[in-house]
Amino acid sequence: MSPTYLVIAEHRDGKLRQVALEALQAALLAASEGDAVSAVILGGEGTAALAEELAVYPLAQVYLLEDAALGTYNPEAYASALAPLLDDARPDAVFLGHTAVGRDLGPTLAARLQAGQISDVVAIERDGERIAFTRPLYAGKAFEKRTFAAYPWVVTVRPNNLPAATPAEGGRKADIVRRQAEAPASLRTVVQEVVRKTTGKVDLAEAKIVVSGGRGVKSAEGFKPLEELAGVLNGAVGASRGACDAGYCDYGLQIGQTGKVVTPEIYIACGISGAIQHLAGMSGSRVIIAINKDPEAPIFKVADYGIVGDLFEVVPLLTQEFRRALA
Repeated sequence: MSPTYLVIAEHRDGKLRQVALEALQAALLAASEGDAVSAVILGGEGTAALAEELAVYPLAQVYLLEDAALGTYNPEAYASALAPLLDDARPDAVFLGHTAVGRDLGPTLAARLQAGQISDVVAIERDGERIAFTRPLYAGKAFEKRTFAAYPWVVTVRPNNLPAATPAEGGRKADIVRRQAEAPASLRTVVQEVVRKTTGKVDLAEAKIVVSGGRGVKSAEGFKPLEELAGVLNGAVGASRGACDAGYCDYGLQIGQTGKVVTPEIYIACGISGAIQHLAGMSGSRVIIAINKDPEAPIFKVADYGIVGDLFEVVPLLTQEFRRALA
């Protein structure tokens, strides 16, 4: 019997997350011809519309679990709602994003399925008859290739490393299978309110361009030029731990070993010295641009392009030129 693959499609604020389509692409890369790839989407009212969006991708079917109790992510409610589907479908592999939700839910599903798990995958390739999954080690200083000895698998995919899946050819749509969501009658933990620290319109973990500030911004006011540049480039604003510790910005913006790991197309580091803990969170960026007054700053050793100068002079000039170019 051919293996079956299940993708857990994450969404936020009424939109499919980019990483959901990247997890789908991971499943498609791992699958052989004839293998069935399906997806499941969980949520509160309005999730059916997202299931319709998901159905245009090359899937065998889309499972829809819609219930008010699933409107906000709760690990106990999600695991309970998924349990009957996992018992019935018995997927050989589950793929999901390496996000806050995926890091929390993945191990729970692996335990239920008695599956092996490989987390934070950045590349997938065939190694003979096996599928090799590449993941970073030692804060990105090294990479390892891992394979599973046997099914079942659980795989989490780091955002912005695999291409997003593309819609199926010919306008074919997958069947949507509505399942009864069986959330527990009583939960040990209840989410009363979600307070989200944002960096603008773009999610920091999925942003294609990140403009990040360090202690060199000198104050919370010093982040305003960075926010303006990020706005022009449709990017997100991040920060080093030094800037967060100094109280210049919220810890929700922190990038580094103890913060978020980002892999944008372009990373612009403003007033960041380049401590190893910060590099661990952004060294996988495609292009790194560093702006710093100190020509000996360690950040220049990893930067593709470096500008030695005062960020308060350089960043407004960049904003002006990008605005003109994009107009």
